[in-house]
Amino acid sequence: MISSKTVLALLYLLFGAAPQLLKSCSSFSPSILRNPKKVVHGVRIATSKQNVILQSSPTRQVDATVKAPEKSSNHKVIVNMHSTSDNKNTSSKNNALNLVLVAGFESFNKDLYDSAARSLNDVNIQVFADNEIRTSTTEVNPILAQAMKNADIFVGSLIFDYDDAMAVESLLPHVKGPKLLFECSTELMTHNEIGSFNMKTSDGQEVGPPPAIKAVLSTFTSGKEEDRVSGYVKLLKVGPSLLKFVPGEKASDLKVWLEAYRYWNQGGATNVKHMVELLRKWYRNEDIGRLPDLVVTPDIGLLHPIHDHGFFLSPKQFLEWRLSDDCAEVAASKKFALAPNDSPRCALLLYRKHVITGQKYIMDLITQMEANGVIPIPIFINGVEGHTIVRDLLTSEHEIRGVKDGSVVREDSFQSDKAVTVDCIVSTIGFPLVGGPAGSFEAGRNVAVAQKLLRDMNVPYVIASPLLLQNIPQWKQNGVLGLQSVVLYSLPELDGAIDTVILGGLVGDKIALINERVRKLVERIKGWVNLRRTPKDDRKVAIMLYGFPPNVGAVGTAALLDVPRSLDNLLRRMHQEGYDVGDFATDPDACGESLVAALTILSEDSVIAAGADKMNDALEKRIERAKRGDKTTPETLAKPGAGLGGAKIRAMNIQYDDLEKVMGNYMSKKVRRAWSEKDRGPGLSSKGEMVVSGLQVGNVWITVQPLLGVEGDPMRLLFQRNLTPHPQYCACYEFMGLSEKKGGIGAQTVIHLGMHGTVEWLPGQPLGNDRQSWSDELLGGLPNLYVYAANNPSESILAKRRGYGTLISYNVPPYGRAGLYLELANLKDLLNEYRTSESTDLRQSIWSICQRCGIDNEVPLVISGNAYKESELPENILSEIFYTWAKDVGNYLELLQERLFSSGLHILGSKPSEDDLRSYLSAYFKDTLSEEEYKIALQSIGSKNENKWWDILMFLKNLFHDRRDESSRENEARMAVAKEVVSLLSRNTEELDSVMTGLDGGYIPPAPGGDLLRDGTAVLPTGRNIHALDPYRMPAEGAWIRGRKIAEDTIQQHLIKNNGAYPETVACTLWGLDTIKTRGESIAIVLALVGAKPIKEGTGRVVRFDLIPLDELKRPRIDVLASLSGIFRDSFANVVDLLDDMFERCAQADEPIEMNFIKKHAMELESEGVERPAARLFSNPPGDYGSMVNEVVGTGDWQDSESLGETWKGRNVFSYGRNEGSGGQGISGTARPAVLDKLLSSTERVIQEIDSVEYGLTDIQEYYANTGAMRKAAENRKAVDSTGKKKKVALSVVEAFGSPSDSNAKVPVRDVEDVLRLEYRSKLLNPKWRDAMINQGSGGAYEVSQRMTAMVGWAATAKVDKFVFDQAAERYALDEEVARKLQKANPEAFKNVVRRLLEASGRGMWNADDDTLRKLRELYSDADDLIEQVDSLYN
Repeated sequence: MISSKTVLALLYLLFGAAPQLLKSCSSFSPSILRNPKKVVHGVRIATSKQNVILQSSPTRQVDATVKAPEKSSNHKVIVNMHSTSDNKNTSSKNNALNLVLVAGFESFNKDLYDSAARSLNDVNIQVFADNEIRTSTTEVNPILAQAMKNADIFVGSLIFDYDDAMAVESLLPHVKGPKLLFECSTELMTHNEIGSFNMKTSDGQEVGPPPAIKAVLSTFTSGKEEDRVSGYVKLLKVGPSLLKFVPGEKASDLKVWLEAYRYWNQGGATNVKHMVELLRKWYRNEDIGRLPDLVVTPDIGLLHPIHDHGFFLSPKQFLEWRLSDDCAEVAASKKFALAPNDSPRCALLLYRKHVITGQKYIMDLITQMEANGVIPIPIFINGVEGHTIVRDLLTSEHEIRGVKDGSVVREDSFQSDKAVTVDCIVSTIGFPLVGGPAGSFEAGRNVAVAQKLLRDMNVPYVIASPLLLQNIPQWKQNGVLGLQSVVLYSLPELDGAIDTVILGGLVGDKIALINERVRKLVERIKGWVNLRRTPKDDRKVAIMLYGFPPNVGAVGTAALLDVPRSLDNLLRRMHQEGYDVGDFATDPDACGESLVAALTILSEDSVIAAGADKMNDALEKRIERAKRGDKTTPETLAKPGAGLGGAKIRAMNIQYDDLEKVMGNYMSKKVRRAWSEKDRGPGLSSKGEMVVSGLQVGNVWITVQPLLGVEGDPMRLLFQRNLTPHPQYCACYEFMGLSEKKGGIGAQTVIHLGMHGTVEWLPGQPLGNDRQSWSDELLGGLPNLYVYAANNPSESILAKRRGYGTLISYNVPPYGRAGLYLELANLKDLLNEYRTSESTDLRQSIWSICQRCGIDNEVPLVISGNAYKESELPENILSEIFYTWAKDVGNYLELLQERLFSSGLHILGSKPSEDDLRSYLSAYFKDTLSEEEYKIALQSIGSKNENKWWDILMFLKNLFHDRRDESSRENEARMAVAKEVVSLLSRNTEELDSVMTGLDGGYIPPAPGGDLLRDGTAVLPTGRNIHALDPYRMPAEGAWIRGRKIAEDTIQQHLIKNNGAYPETVACTLWGLDTIKTRGESIAIVLALVGAKPIKEGTGRVVRFDLIPLDELKRPRIDVLASLSGIFRDSFANVVDLLDDMFERCAQADEPIEMNFIKKHAMELESEGVERPAARLFSNPPGDYGSMVNEVVGTGDWQDSESLGETWKGRNVFSYGRNEGSGGQGISGTARPAVLDKLLSSTERVIQEIDSVEYGLTDIQEYYANTGAMRKAAENRKAVDSTGKKKKVALSVVEAFGSPSDSNAKVPVRDVEDVLRLEYRSKLLNPKWRDAMINQGSGGAYEVSQRMTAMVGWAATAKVDKFVFDQAAERYALDEEVARKLQKANPEAFKNVVRRLLEASGRGMWNADDDTLRKLRELYSDADDLIEQVDSLYN
């Protein structure tokens, strides 16, 4: 009996619903993967017409007009038609029906379709793969074009690349008969047509089925929203058999379409043949009669290479067979290696269609996993129902325990009679767990469902797959490219996936595995499972701290994190959980500061030179010196037991031969070639042995990550791609994970404590580790728990993807407001007094303070059109002029005192204090909460009864005041958010909870990376496996609005300062961090400068950047030099390709050069014979990261500011984009010095966006090392003017701290010198910031130290005012109390503070008085002498 709801659903299909129905599930296989083999992406755009024009060759005239996609500008698709005689593939069969089949992104199935074609005598089938759709950037493959002209029937499958879809769409009008498109882009799906049935949509038709169809779909699903896609699949499959109840021709035609789809979906040569026969009969109006039976493969099944009797229908049935004696006997007879029955059990999700089509890699994968000691449970699915497998057919020991104790509630759909217990889940499918490929259209929509399932399972969720659309040499050359990176990395990471392993790729048209990569997958699975199976008190854990750069007090530091106190919390929590941490947790004198101090001593060159055997003596002598009050030794070592909690030195001297045995010949030969016996890098004893050392605390080994480069030559490692880590770096990681029986440390897992280390930055693949990637080699199978700052979703991507990091986020420190201090506070008082009295006696005092503080630079006193600079005010100054100026100074002080900064450092797992919570709330609500509102919000962490009474009070208020005004409702909503903020921040303790979960080999729930001020409460609580976002949806709408406004404001800023002249070239920095956090504002800035806009296809993905017509733009197109960070280059390869395509089209646009500076400069370069004159995207060498300018500044090994610009240029001369190989052919990243020189020489302004309060212009080295140095490189190429100086290049800084959802918020654009003054006044020179930092111990002292280094970097690449150096010296070096605190906490950091001040003077950056310099030299000499005395003890 057919229900009325089902008939209603079928009627909806018939009368217009089909396109929406299919739009929601238009891809059940890897159909959104772009084929990176093609460089031919983009079609030429015609901006003046509304239709796509088909241009034919003279031999055959074709007239066809196709409506262009609604959201895109017009695309001119060039189609070169050839006559039939020119088409060599045309069949000679008489009266044969011509069918064209475009196989799209399943090139590995082309042989299958060809074989089906050969079996039919009266049908001429021409099969094309995706890489045969177009022959160049602008031309459709002429063979395909001619075939389509002759086609009677067209079938297209898995065509999803936007440019390919547009090319196919332009050819569809030529097809005489049916057009069937299966699982293609939404633009193509609307062209489905057979007889009276079509899928065209009406204008304004709502996407998605109406309530009636949703109701009927519930009969095909569990009724859950997350199951709707699999419900659509079921409905499509039963549709044909139900349509017999619906009369009419349209139903008959729809039935043919559905039957054809079913044949295609089931796959295999027989089904494809039946599909073609069906279409042939329909086209020739023959009686279709009874259709041949489908060759059906179950929707879900399991298989095994030695099982020859069909598929298993449940995991339990499979596992019972797999563990049986029968299986063992068959394996023995076939000489098949089975994993032992107690091996880790791994659910392996496979593509059903790959099973149907007999892809060999599936059986190879199962075979290799068995041979290497893991039992795979291989479950094939359509792709959309991965979550139903996890929910209904899998369980784990953790879930079973949770069900028993009530902490886990299973869904009713769980099938205990079919389910099995597993140790991990591996998906070869990628995409979101819920919905698979179809779920990618609404990425993140069902993340909560996936998280709940995986959290209940609490086992590792791993992605491992061969590259389906990229051949192995391309992967080896360029890494994982395009949409494949989204499918295998970005989308699964939203669900908390870890440890993605690329298993192989295409060889020809076949999918091939690399056995070594399968072994890597198994190694990592076993690492996680064995960790969980080991009792806690026996688990061996390594904790890795950082110590770079050397000799400046950096040991035991990390961005925004108090590492010593975090180490305290971590070890004590491990003790509570049952781990062996020796006596540390029970010793009241033990502290992390002492551990860090001891590790600092072990890291000293002189101590390393003496070798491992002498390290105990070195530490004991230093402890004695600390007890005697030696200033060069941290006073924490003077505590009883040195505060070490019984920690012992565990160190070893390693011979090179021993390292080779551990590493194997392949990688050790690389090291030997790169590092000769005479130059084996740092970390060696005087005997030439590699020294690996650390502190042993119970079963926990704490060490410092080896230095990456060589002091004095810091860029050596990263400057050449074929270089390797130095031998001691390799030895540290190799012996850390080596078992104790084999002479190693025996660590079963490593915790990288804080942001960030260097292992993920080592040479290797940009994305998709292979055998030659050094992070892959050194981490091996070691589970890597990476404690990382929550507000850096950019660099954390590298740690996750290249360094196999399971991320555990930590919160940012509380925010502080700068306020006013010392002379600035005095100035404000004087201004207030002056405003009320207008006393002329106060003017000189106000002016003198402003000059001493440098405020006259930001707020110049303009007299007679010029900025006044004399120390004495003129007596005849007009009162109106001075009053107006004084008012402007007051406004500046208001701006300054409201600026935010990070106050101190965060301690892992610590709850914020009430004062801390107030500071977070103040920053979040911009100081608009009243004292009463603060109290109410803070009650959410106090008594539950207090909260309950407040809620009752609000309920009564609402009950009796239904007509509350809007402001009351807004206040209540605001208070709800405030209480939520407080509640979430109070869950900082979950940071340590997640570390403990990770140490148990469990699942860490994901969350977006970001900060509270920009991203709101979505980034809380911390302790999460942070991820980035879908790179195919940038710029977001709000980012596009804000970025466009920033670009226009920057242009106006330039016009005002340059007499109305437009800049010909603007340099923009594109960084991964600000791109992720702003949702693509920097991309939008580039587009707006050029005069382009983002174009989206039907699913909302950005697919093209189209040029805005000049008559609409109303100004010239400004050329852009885009400086890409290595992370942006690798993480947003799709954006790089789209930008490159835009610049190429812009350079070829039919526009006057005075209105198109891109074209102007490209033509000039072309006239000089320069290749790729439209290249505009420059970055570091492929696979490398960083400009190395900060390393050079850190060592002091540089001559002048010009040399820093040339260092930047030498590291950023590599051009990227679709036309440089990132599209899949050639080498990604080609050195183009001539183009870069041209762009630098024409650059008149640089733009740098800053995305967060925590990483201001003066807080980290990267800003001056990249943006500042790029500016110097541009200035180096300017002509010398009449004054003998080169023209300065302006640098605009955009502080985009606000929420990206607030597109109307004003984003200030300021000159760099103005921002530097604001930054220094609000932070480094501010006693409030200083005191908060130096109270953080050694880590806080290091933060001060590295800002002094950055100050020298900025003085070299921009301008740092004299008052900044003067006050920095006064606040830190010459203040005896502060100097004493710094030196006691971190002697090396204090020495660096003094050193940088002396360096600034020596380089002419700071004109210090003689007395100040004398005092600084004495301080430095004293510190240097004491440190040298200590060093001499061990030489």
